[in-house]
Amino acid sequence: MTTDITKTTDVPASDNASRVTALRWLAAVGGIATIASTFMSWTYTSEFPGDLTVYGYPGGLQVLTLVAGLVIVLFALASLGIKGLGWLAPTGTTKALQLLALGAFGTTWFTVIAIAVELGGVINLEPGGYVAAVTSAIPVAAAYMLPDDTRKAQRPKELPSWAEILIVVAAFAVGMYVITYGIDTEYAELFTGYLITVGFAVAALFKAGLVARLSGLTAKYRQVTLIAAFVAAAAFPFTQNTDTYTLIAVNILIFATVALGLNIVVGLAGLLDLGYVAFLGVGAYTAALVSGSTASAFDVHFPFWAAVLTGAAVSLIFGVVIGAPTLRLRGDYLAIVTLGFGEIFRIAMGNLDGVSGPQITNGPNGIPNIPDLNFFGYNFGESHTIAGIELGSYANYYLLMLLAMVLVVLVFSRAGSSRIGRAWVAIREDETAATAMGINGFRVKLIAFALGATLAGLAGTVQAHVQHTVVPEMYQFAGPVPPNSAFLLAAVILGGMGTISGPLLGATLLYMIPAKLQFLQDYQLLGFGIALILLMRFRPEGLIANRRAQLEYHENDQLDVPEKGLPDSGVGIAKAGA
Repeated sequence: MTTDITKTTDVPASDNASRVTALRWLAAVGGIATIASTFMSWTYTSEFPGDLTVYGYPGGLQVLTLVAGLVIVLFALASLGIKGLGWLAPTGTTKALQLLALGAFGTTWFTVIAIAVELGGVINLEPGGYVAAVTSAIPVAAAYMLPDDTRKAQRPKELPSWAEILIVVAAFAVGMYVITYGIDTEYAELFTGYLITVGFAVAALFKAGLVARLSGLTAKYRQVTLIAAFVAAAAFPFTQNTDTYTLIAVNILIFATVALGLNIVVGLAGLLDLGYVAFLGVGAYTAALVSGSTASAFDVHFPFWAAVLTGAAVSLIFGVVIGAPTLRLRGDYLAIVTLGFGEIFRIAMGNLDGVSGPQITNGPNGIPNIPDLNFFGYNFGESHTIAGIELGSYANYYLLMLLAMVLVVLVFSRAGSSRIGRAWVAIREDETAATAMGINGFRVKLIAFALGATLAGLAGTVQAHVQHTVVPEMYQFAGPVPPNSAFLLAAVILGGMGTISGPLLGATLLYMIPAKLQFLQDYQLLGFGIALILLMRFRPEGLIANRRAQLEYHENDQLDVPEKGLPDSGVGIAKAGA
């Protein structure tokens, strides 16, 4: 009787393992077929951007589908236990496969639909377009029929130090290439496909546990990580032939630097500031007035270093003057007061025109003709040749702004881990309890407010020279062009409050998307509202969250699964986790 029971339980388990293996092979085959479809013509006319008419040579959006299909194949083979690929998915392959399959499917079907809509019907599709649409659906169907194989990541195999450092360097090189590719996209359709592909791919890497493992290496080699990140970012202007996309990168750095300064106020100290962009304007207007502009009310021409210090100092003074009487308020009351300050600043700059007030800022016309920076004989407005590569004027400002961001990151990291940083966190979590423990809440909040204002003023001095003009409309609560207070706050919340990389990522996304998708400019606030609602529902801690926020928001979502995977996961999973 015992023998009969064993047979009846073993046979279904064996059948289930065979079914799982077959589904994984089907996902791999679907990925290969998706790759093959990109070498076919998807449309017969070159009117659709990217020239998808050539056989044997993928172009435009086909390249994104090809890359997505290749990654699907790699993860499908990893799930089958192919030797040498287990490192791709330390915590399981099923969820990663599902996300990757959705990414390839979304990019392919977006392309097919865009061809039909823009060219006037599905008649404009070649057979390759239909083949791609069908083959991209195969991995989706196979991946969603697989059982969940999520498991705890095993301790990784020890590698030589040089190999681990090489992995860190390669990761940053790949990351910089992906970001550069997105900035360099030439048309809206390609950028949309890029967002779909990269978005699902990054989510898949998180689910597979690969990002967590890489984070462990970066924490182990912190100095190497910082150097690799800086070198990768500094290499960007050397990859550009014109200043068209370099200007976008400069504005992203300005936006990200200001967002990181706001992160001190909102992310660390927990102060809801809705008028933070005014401090950026204070720095920009100060630099415009003292840098020798022909429209300046003052006949002075400070050198760059003096203009930067002046802009930062004036912003600091404004931060203290505004913060001293208002930081005794909390919550919504503080938010209303800071919102009022932002609007008062914009209106005041518009009224200092010699009619409604003193002639200082030229009112709505602003201060134009701000000269390019000249730092020890190095003119930022001229092209320079470095290592045989000609760098345009915006490349000079890019490298300058990169150094400014390094300074802001250093200030943020040092302040966050200091005694005053821990006091900010205590105030953010519970001001009453922090005050009872002896923390002077008002003084601590004023320091955060003043430091955030100083960093914003620092970025504003560079922005004034990049834009060559400053006008009041640049510093609104919400407007069509970032940075403004709504954009800045959204960048901090979207990226992840209290982190360094979170606001940088949030600012990059919130600037690149409107810059690349011009048709969305009239619907930006609607899009941000929808994005924030979805974020609060599915990832309330932000895209990149610190450990404290993750534990707070997901304390009941901890997985409790065996370390070696589920019983029906097959031998392949055990090999993949090795």
